[in-house]
Amino acid sequence: MRFLALSAAVVMTAFLASAPGRADTAADQPSGHWRDASLQDYRDHLLALTTLVEACAKARDTKTCDPAQVGQDDRIPISNGANPDHRLIRYGWLRVLLSDAQDKDKPADDSAAKSAKSVKETITGEPTGPPKPTTTALLQDAEKRLAYDLAQTDSPMVPTSAHTEERDAMKQVLAGRDFRNLQDPTVREKFLEKLRAWLSRILQSISRVVPQSVWIGRIIFWGFIIAVCVALVWGLLQLERRWRMRLIPASDGPAAGAASARDWQLWLQDAHQAASAGLWREAIHYLYWASISRLESRRLWPADRARTPREYLALVAAEDPRKPGLATLTGSFERFWYGGRSAAQSDYLNAEELATALITGSGAGITGQGSVAQ
Repeated sequence: MRFLALSAAVVMTAFLASAPGRADTAADQPSGHWRDASLQDYRDHLLALTTLVEACAKARDTKTCDPAQVGQDDRIPISNGANPDHRLIRYGWLRVLLSDAQDKDKPADDSAAKSAKSVKETITGEPTGPPKPTTTALLQDAEKRLAYDLAQTDSPMVPTSAHTEERDAMKQVLAGRDFRNLQDPTVREKFLEKLRAWLSRILQSISRVVPQSVWIGRIIFWGFIIAVCVALVWGLLQLERRWRMRLIPASDGPAAGAASARDWQLWLQDAHQAASAGLWREAIHYLYWASISRLESRRLWPADRARTPREYLALVAAEDPRKPGLATLTGSFERFWYGGRSAAQSDYLNAEELATALITGSGAGITGQGSVAQ
């Protein structure tokens, strides 16, 4: 796009430089362009210009007819009030006239002019217009124009209208039913409007280039197709990941019925009480859920009570150092709790050692935070 903008700027610059009558000259564009002037300043300027034209009409030389003596254009107020309207008075016409007046009029050859006029009428069959006025006549017309402008400065200024009637009519219109629920555009609507305008400018620039370069259109077409395909694949991957992970909306606390909904300390306390009573099978059951609650509170996986022990184990990444201990504890829990086997004190002590390592994060192979298998 930079290349296109630069090319357009070069072409426009060349056009402006080559177009006839477009180049600014010292005769019609003085430095400063215009100035803010009061009515009195404007009158004084008109008097000075009248004197300048009279002197130029007499002398007809370079010094007296210097266009730089015209000065800047005047921006004058044309109404009264705190915020009056202004009008810009330009003197480009006078600068051009003074520049032409530096050369004196050539004596006219009436016989040659009449002969050329008759020949032109004979060839074209159309009557020719009046002859071009001389510079001397134009200087006389300039004096009349300046005198007329000076006389106009004595006219009273029109006070600035408060537009009371217009305001009342507008209020009545806006109070109607069609405009009752109008609101200012929000920040989002303004942003979208700017975005649409920006995209529209880009598309317009592309539409001007595509007819000249067919390959640009092909790139845009296939680029759009590829972008849509990539977006669809990315969306499907996200949906598949959410389904496999069974994600639940984030909340401040664990889900109802999740293992982490009950503190792991309470699970561990129940395990010790069951072990004191010699209920080794129940004690191993409590140790397992104490470990799951602890890992879940560390956000190893999203809380969900509906998972099976094997699903919990599958959520732990293969490289996680806690996975071997959790796998051994899960197998012990499944054998004694779901398998219905009788447990002994040694089985409980082995399960307690594994649970302690998982809960505290210490012990062989149990260090750091793991990651959920994707």
